[in-house]
Amino acid sequence: MNEQPGIRSGARWISLVEAEARAGRAASAFRARGIGEDDSIALLLRNDFPFFEASLAAGRLGACVTPVNWHYTAPEASYILHDGGAKALVAHTDLYRRIADVVPPDVAVFLVPTPAEIRAAYRLQDDGADYTGRETSWDEAIAAHSPLPDPPRPPRLSTIYTSGTTGKPKGVQRAAPTPEQAARIEVLRATWWGLRPDEPATVLMNGPMYHSAPNSYGMSAARAGADIVLQTRFDAEEMLALIEAHRITHMHIVPTMFVRLLRLPSETRARYDLSSLRFVVHGAASCAPAIKAEMLAWWGPVIYEYYGSTEFGLATHISAQEALRKPGSVGRPLPGVRIAIVDNDRRPVAPGEVGEIFVGSEAVPDFTYRGQPESRAEVDLDGLVTCGDVGRFDDEGYLFLSDRKRDMVISGGVNIYPAEIEAALVVHPGIKDCAVFGMPDEEFGEVLHACILPVDAAAGLEAAQLRTFLEARLARFKIPKHFEIVAELPREDSGKLFKRKLQAARRP
Repeated sequence: MNEQPGIRSGARWISLVEAEARAGRAASAFRARGIGEDDSIALLLRNDFPFFEASLAAGRLGACVTPVNWHYTAPEASYILHDGGAKALVAHTDLYRRIADVVPPDVAVFLVPTPAEIRAAYRLQDDGADYTGRETSWDEAIAAHSPLPDPPRPPRLSTIYTSGTTGKPKGVQRAAPTPEQAARIEVLRATWWGLRPDEPATVLMNGPMYHSAPNSYGMSAARAGADIVLQTRFDAEEMLALIEAHRITHMHIVPTMFVRLLRLPSETRARYDLSSLRFVVHGAASCAPAIKAEMLAWWGPVIYEYYGSTEFGLATHISAQEALRKPGSVGRPLPGVRIAIVDNDRRPVAPGEVGEIFVGSEAVPDFTYRGQPESRAEVDLDGLVTCGDVGRFDDEGYLFLSDRKRDMVISGGVNIYPAEIEAALVVHPGIKDCAVFGMPDEEFGEVLHACILPVDAAAGLEAAQLRTFLEARLARFKIPKHFEIVAELPREDSGKLFKRKLQAARRP
């Protein structure tokens, strides 16, 4: 057991003090390459020590980190590097090999050997570094420089690219926080994530930090002085084992992980001691109320939920006790957050009525979509912004999400929200995952199509059985016309489904 907080990955461990010291040297290495305030440093890294080091180093310079989704193809990564104006790239060697040919020649490249535990988790071959002459070893660059002497700057928020489900990803680029905003964020962080500098915490990181919420969560944990354990690749039973072995207290999770955990055999679930858990927070995708209820019954009142987006940050928060009283709600607005729900003419709707959700936060600096100011203007409503979600307030001010506006299906003139149908389907014991979306229909305009990922491909789930299952839970007009058993679903690690890919593959 280490006496000081640090970051653990497999058998490796580094103290936060050492990580901060390495970040100071890395900041000098970046500056030696001409990188300074407001410049962009791209990270093509799985969750690893250098992700934290490079992020902290960028903060020392007032530079912005731009995480790159490491699932991207070379053309997709090239778009982020060019659009984001990257001055430097820090990358794991196995990931760099895939994109080396498209990295702009003026970008400084720092290579990180892919650790053994990551190679094992992803079944990668030996990771000898391939240098072409332009790359620098991350460790050698740090060793060659003295710590940056400049005083620390207020940490900048990362430039996160949206997932791009409706076209090219857009970079959410924020202004530097004012001192008042920085102070407010620190206070709210205790509510958002349950991370308090005066309370020791041991955090399990299992979501990729190229996504907005895990990025914020991981860096918040480091700045709060928490012990951090990195789960190399999500596996439900391994998560339980890590919680027990390291006495995990805090964790950020997504609802798809809840489903995987609940699909474990009861004897497996009972094998592990989870009593150390104090604050488990989830968001990023909607959670079926029945799944949430099962998790609360298993883990107890330690599960909290939030609603937020890359554009406007975190907007609402709900405790376990409130969730039992208000099943399906994502909570009430956080202090300093204003939420408006409006109709198609952008007029406010009454409590109980569904409309598009617009959010503004005093704590979060304003943003623009990098190079796309017109896109930023399209989502604005008197200073509030939308990410396309629709929902409603109840008479006590609790927010309930319905779905993404673009995912809503209009069938026979009736508005149908696929998220509600997915929430009903996912509790079926034979279903591992599902996606519901609209497909063109001559008679009704659109009809519902459900893609079902079964727990067991040999179980023989049939459309008639699934219809009967849903008829007990939903009105008949919400039951999909078509059911399709699939071998996989294109879901991001954040829990978001790429429904446009499913729809495109099924169009004539």
